[in-house]
Amino acid sequence: VQLQASGGGLAQAGGSLTLSCVASGRTSSGYTMYWFRQAPGKEREFVALITWSDRRQYSESVKDRFTISRDNAVSTIYLQMNSLKPEDTALYYCAENSRITTDPAHFSAWGQGTQVTVSS
Repeated sequence: VQLQASGGGLAQAGGSLTLSCVASGRTSSGYTMYWFRQAPGKEREFVALITWSDRRQYSESVKDRFTISRDNAVSTIYLQMNSLKPEDTALYYCAENSRITTDPAHFSAWGQGTQVTVSS
């Protein structure tokens, strides 16, 4: 499957952005979908996941500010990001996995990502 993230950009602190990720090549049916992010000089970190049954999990740093969703009809997942902070600045990646995990080492392929920059 190919995963293409988009929707990043520049936002002011307190603002909002919505990221999208389209899966192509095969269906993501049955897979758990993820958002990770990586800031310059830092390790890639888990942001959010959504299972096929719509169970959601968030990192503590984005909980209550970000919302992950999926539209299986168009093979797309979204990340609605509200109350953005400068520390949210990072390259955001979407990914899929047949298992539920928050460890980026458990993923073998990553798309290009989309840059989110939050100014103070």
